[in-house]
Amino acid sequence: MGRIFTRTYKFALITSVSITVLLSLVTGLFFYIQQIFYVWYFVIEVLVTFLVSFFIIQYRVENFIYNRIKKIYDDVSLLDTSTLGQQKITTNMETLTKEVEQFARHKKLEIEVLKIRENYRREFIGNVSHELKTPLFTVQGYLETLLDGALEDENVREKYLKRASKGLERLIFIVKDLDMITKLEVGDLNLEKEEFDIIELINNVFELLEIKASKQNISLTFDRVYSEKIMVLADKDRIQQVLSNLIVNSIKYGRNQGTTEVSIENLIMNKILIRVTDNGEGIKENKIPRLFERFYRVDKSGSREQGGSGLGLSIVKHIVEAHNEKIYVESQFGIGSEFSFTLEKVE
Repeated sequence: MGRIFTRTYKFALITSVSITVLLSLVTGLFFYIQQIFYVWYFVIEVLVTFLVSFFIIQYRVENFIYNRIKKIYDDVSLLDTSTLGQQKITTNMETLTKEVEQFARHKKLEIEVLKIRENYRREFIGNVSHELKTPLFTVQGYLETLLDGALEDENVREKYLKRASKGLERLIFIVKDLDMITKLEVGDLNLEKEEFDIIELINNVFELLEIKASKQNISLTFDRVYSEKIMVLADKDRIQQVLSNLIVNSIKYGRNQGTTEVSIENLIMNKILIRVTDNGEGIKENKIPRLFERFYRVDKSGSREQGGSGLGLSIVKHIVEAHNEKIYVESQFGIGSEFSFTLEKVE
């Protein structure tokens, strides 16, 4: 508190001395000519006194405020002093307060964003570690068992090597998905767009996943018969990956003897909307906003038993957005889910 009073007294003292010295010089100068120009001397002295006082006080106050505020910025180390210019400093305390509050709000938002990113980074690292740890420990366990003596038993050896191979396949699958999603995020994945029939592509995906769906007693079907081709412009392989991931998810979380239905709807501006709908277990509303996060799983224990890298929906979102298209999700817990995305239609 003493330091504050000392600073204010120092400011007042220097300002007062400056005005006194200058006015004394002016008064002394006019003293010699007051006999001749007495009336004009009084008018000029008042005018000079006003102007000198105004400019000295204005200059001193501006510099005092600028130096104090700049030091606050430096001490707090949150505000970028390089953006603080002499022209921004004002003796109007209301304006100054608004500027400082604006700085503070901006930096507070930046801090909150950094905290969110830090939490996301921490959760992401934990998820990556968990996803890689499970197959790694599985492979390690089988190989150590073989090295400890089971290698001599031909039946055990073959069985354990096959299981270790599956563990390695899952590791490779995860690494490939991570590589793809990284390329998608940095825009390093080139799309090879071409015209193709989306109906034919969906039928191909149905054929590829027919066995997987039959194990769950799930029917893969269209909402109606599409007798004509529907031509679209997109990267055929990537769109096949999108459809495969969405349909695999509908099978994985579908109910026994359920249905996965694909429908196509014409939109304006040469766009179509492709819907993948199921009558499975559905998703709780509070979990929908996080569905497209990397490694996020609605049912962590159950979905890990089903396999997969945990990156499918995240890859789907990035592929769709790489086409400058939109993806949507609607779901009701216990009733089913619908994922849909747009594509450019070729007339």
